[in-house]
Amino acid sequence: QDDELKYTLKRLVEGLGATREAARPGFSLALAQVLQAFEEIPMCSVLEQIKEKHNLEKVKKKLVRNAAFGNFFGVMALFQSGRLVKDRKALLESIQLLQQLAHHQAHLRDLPRKTLIDIISEVPETVFEEVLFGILQSDLASAFTSPENLHLLLVGIQKFPGVLKPKNLKKLFGSPTVVNEENIPRLVELLQSAAKSEKKDKKLPSVVFDLLQVSLKEDAFELFWEEGVENGLLKEKSGPVSYMCYRLLGSALPLLSLDQLQMVLKGKVMQHYGEHVVTTQLPDRFKFAPEMEGYIDEFLNSCDDLERQLAVMIGFSTLTNQGYPVFSSSSRVVRHLQPVALQKYIDWLKDMFLRPDCDCCLDFSSNRQKQNQENVNIAQHKIARLRKWIIHRLANIIESQVKKEESLVMDISRFCFFHAFFETKKKTSQIREANVLPSEPLDEQAHSVTENYFFGLLQTLNTLTALGDTAKAAALREKHIHGVTADGKLWIFLLVEYADKLLSSDHVKTVKPFTKGQRDAWERTLQSVKNLQKKENKSDSAKVFAFQQLLLLMAIHLFKNPSETMDVLSDLLNCTERAFSKEPKRKKTDNAEPGWVEVMVEILLSLLAQPSLLIRRISKSVFVRICPNLTKRGLQLILDVLDPYQEQNEESAVVVMEESDKKIKSAQDTDKEGSEDSSDEGDTEEENDSGDEEKNEEVDDDFRSQLMNVLQAGNALVRHESDEELDDEAMMALDKNISALFAEQQKRIQAKKDEKDRMRKEKILRRDFKIKVLDLIEVFLTKQSENPLVFDIIEPLLRVIEQCMSSDSDKQEVDFLQKTANIFKNSLCRTKQYCKRVDALQEDLHAFVERLVKKACKHTDSSVALYYFSASLYLLRVLRGNTSNKSSTPTPLPEKQSNTIPQACQLLSTGCLDMERVTVIYQQALTQFLTKRNSALTSSMFLDLFRRFPV
Repeated sequence: QDDELKYTLKRLVEGLGATREAARPGFSLALAQVLQAFEEIPMCSVLEQIKEKHNLEKVKKKLVRNAAFGNFFGVMALFQSGRLVKDRKALLESIQLLQQLAHHQAHLRDLPRKTLIDIISEVPETVFEEVLFGILQSDLASAFTSPENLHLLLVGIQKFPGVLKPKNLKKLFGSPTVVNEENIPRLVELLQSAAKSEKKDKKLPSVVFDLLQVSLKEDAFELFWEEGVENGLLKEKSGPVSYMCYRLLGSALPLLSLDQLQMVLKGKVMQHYGEHVVTTQLPDRFKFAPEMEGYIDEFLNSCDDLERQLAVMIGFSTLTNQGYPVFSSSSRVVRHLQPVALQKYIDWLKDMFLRPDCDCCLDFSSNRQKQNQENVNIAQHKIARLRKWIIHRLANIIESQVKKEESLVMDISRFCFFHAFFETKKKTSQIREANVLPSEPLDEQAHSVTENYFFGLLQTLNTLTALGDTAKAAALREKHIHGVTADGKLWIFLLVEYADKLLSSDHVKTVKPFTKGQRDAWERTLQSVKNLQKKENKSDSAKVFAFQQLLLLMAIHLFKNPSETMDVLSDLLNCTERAFSKEPKRKKTDNAEPGWVEVMVEILLSLLAQPSLLIRRISKSVFVRICPNLTKRGLQLILDVLDPYQEQNEESAVVVMEESDKKIKSAQDTDKEGSEDSSDEGDTEEENDSGDEEKNEEVDDDFRSQLMNVLQAGNALVRHESDEELDDEAMMALDKNISALFAEQQKRIQAKKDEKDRMRKEKILRRDFKIKVLDLIEVFLTKQSENPLVFDIIEPLLRVIEQCMSSDSDKQEVDFLQKTANIFKNSLCRTKQYCKRVDALQEDLHAFVERLVKKACKHTDSSVALYYFSASLYLLRVLRGNTSNKSSTPTPLPEKQSNTIPQACQLLSTGCLDMERVTVIYQQALTQFLTKRNSALTSSMFLDLFRRFPV
């Protein structure tokens, strides 16, 4: 066994200097494991063996590199075994060997120095003093000659304060401290060198962080930061040094006191960092902001001191570029703030919104901004930008994952709502938001910006889960009920109540005053909501909730667009009264007044055309709750929107919304789905169109004749009869007439282009509207799959698919086709639930199957024929799964036949299916498939039929 161990050690020691670089760490690790397992092996003998095998003095010149690495990995193996620190002799010799290896920088770079520091970090103070201090004195004395030696000194000072005392330090290099005015210039040079040597690692060099810690220990942090960092390192405008300063700032946050934090957060490094954030907006530039946010996040997570948390949040929130903070207004770091600190931060934000104090901000401007600020009111411009950021920051706090109480959410919501739609006439303590007058009144733009962010906040409230730790809140979360408080009240209702209180107050006024009609509509809406709340516990609770939510949303929108909202709100109020009236239902005739469901569907369709994502989401959720009451006429209203043959004659609300869409481009709640694609696509089309027009443009006959008349009137065409040239006056008159004619022609060409562009935009808007209406169809098929009205949806969807297959292939059209096809396949044909009440519809459904199969046969496109054929198979499944009145026992429907043999009762059961009639239909189709060469039918269609219905 001893022989085997000796052989193992020999092979492992030889492998330490292997030619293959990847093999050396492997041999080193194996040697460390052997030394750890066999403690009887003397460390000194192994070290001697390593020195002898990889002797740097005797080795050939071309093998010096391998020998150097052999020695280095040998020491690493001894250290990793965990036994080196315990053996003083081996430790001493290993340190001496590393000191020798430090001279081979060409091969080993700074690896020996780093390993030396790692070993010293593990050594007890007594061993350091008795064994190592003597041999390391020269290295410690030359600490200011290289970053590695400085790092060794800094580690020693922190690890062995009893040995490296100020008295001993003075003996080593002449001063009792490291950080002092005399040493600052040399320290700056060393730190710059360290930054450039480690720039590829994108991390803070260890020597820099250790110097920061030593400066704090020596009470010289202010000197180090101001003279060493701000007036030293930042003077050299190089990327690696700047990023090192930013990383030093982030790493220092947990170590600093409140006063030191405030000093650092108002210093030059912060301003330099802000300039970096603003000037690196281009996509190919390195951005440090995410890394800095990581430092802030880590600090807030680990810090328990409220004042320090608040100081850092305010410090970064007041680093502004012409009033606008460079810190992201949607940053998620607020989730680590303690409740008291969060509340203080919110109070500070609100106070800065009302009384902007630009003097407390660390503000800067880029060179381009300085050039372009001649005709701008700088102070007003800064305040507007600061307020915009603050209102978004407040709204985003509600959206973030921070632990928050209902009172905090309501406080922010009230603040945003008030400053979006109201102004204070006179201070009052009855309304918290009117208790302080703004030092700078909000202008129209500020109200508009606040309004946009408020509706984004309202969307967040609509999807907010119940807050709090109560049993009621937990129950609501378990039921996935959103948009309500713990006691079940809608957030939007609480805001409407608050708005009503403001309207009845003499101390505040609305930004857009209500007319008498609008105020009456407001009062009527509130009364209607209160009446609905009394009916919440009855059976129609879903319908009640839907109407209540929509009424409240329209009431809020009265403040945004009073004139546009009035028509919708009036229809909605009438619809609500009819929906919950106790009058007996009358039999409807074709000319009868539409029922409440039809009116509601029309309202929802008009709301779907709105640019607000919140309105569309609430419209969809309302439709989910009223779709059990949907009538045939109501469904037809939705299907008419999708009808491709009505598109030329329809005057959809979509087209009307184009102008209002332009007005609210900056709105927070504008849905951005597909907007980029549409705009990109539109630009491309426009360029292509204009290019084609230039190439193919022909001069029309009218313009040609007009031009000839002008030339003849000026005698420009009869000059061959006389050599006399036109005089100057005649030439000027001719030029004037020609230019007027060409200008008029150019206007006509531009008008044609504008009309073409308008039609293209209308088409995009109309298609976008149809895509949104498809959501209602999908909701109905999902929630009401057993409703007989499902059969009325089949043919309209098929017409859409057929029309899209043969039309343009632009991206929006493809998206529309894909969505329609997915709904048809997944929500209709493959649904597990279907109508179970088709006894009265047997004849119609059989005729429908026949019609679908015949259309599939007539088609030339097999992809379209597949959808018709799939629809017929769906109807077969419905008919077979239903029980005729003649049969007394219901027959279960076999949903998907497995590979096993079906049960006999399932095979024999045909439900309401007329087997003879259906057999003839599919027999004719199969005959066509087998006899006609160009048939659109495919073998997979019939295989699907036989697999699902093998009877």
